[in-house]
Amino acid sequence: MSGAAQTAPAPWGLIAGNGRFPLLLLEAARAQGMPVVVAAIREETWPEIEAHGYPVTWMSLGQLGKLIECFQSAGVRQAIMAGQVRHKQIFSSLRPDWRMVKLLASLATRNTNSLLGGVIAALAEEGIEMMDSRQWLTPLLAGEGALTRRAPNEDERANIAYGWKLARLLAGADIGQTVVISERACVAVEAMEGTDAVIRRAAELTEGKPLTVVKVARPRQDVRYDVPVVGLETIATLQAAGATALAVESGLTLLLDRDTLLARAEAAGIAVWGQRGE
Repeated sequence: MSGAAQTAPAPWGLIAGNGRFPLLLLEAARAQGMPVVVAAIREETWPEIEAHGYPVTWMSLGQLGKLIECFQSAGVRQAIMAGQVRHKQIFSSLRPDWRMVKLLASLATRNTNSLLGGVIAALAEEGIEMMDSRQWLTPLLAGEGALTRRAPNEDERANIAYGWKLARLLAGADIGQTVVISERACVAVEAMEGTDAVIRRAAELTEGKPLTVVKVARPRQDVRYDVPVVGLETIATLQAAGATALAVESGLTLLLDRDTLLARAEAAGIAVWGQRGE
């Protein structure tokens, strides 16, 4: 036989949280013929992950040693995090193995960012590099300006301008990334509960008044583990809450199921606006 045998590419590792994000990544990987090994978080990952034909290892939050073993045994040298790991799960469901105990002891603070950053550092020590998950989903990134046919009206633009400043302060303090504005007043800010929960809480407080929702990235956002995402569930939540406008950070925010998402926003009368970060 002439010629050298081709070496199969090393598989990518996927640390899968909840939602559609990990499933879309697997679809993109299949389209490009990339082998993937999935580490699924028992408390978070949707069971549909197993229907995509890639090997899946289930593990609980805190099983850092099992995660490293899973990837090393499969020859993984590059990995991606995709999908939300809810803040409250990290604080209520974490059952650390000895590797995670060692990591926790080394952290100056134990917020979500420092914990996930520590996991990335631990993987790097084992020769596993965490990559930017957006590289396979570039077409889903929010652009700049009006993303729906209807642009925000004058009142909504004023709400966005006010909310943008507040959201940037909130994100800079590592508290949350979403604020809800009504009539140029801040109704609710996000903490551990997540975007959809803060929108529902705002609706209860305003009793039917139109809402504008602003979601930004953190300053110096580490996109290896923290990509702002908006999905179909959020559009449904916005509609149920009576929200009329959503502003997101362009170039950083992923709009999952983008075409369907924007079509549903338009049908619900919700203007979606992409704004460049400052």
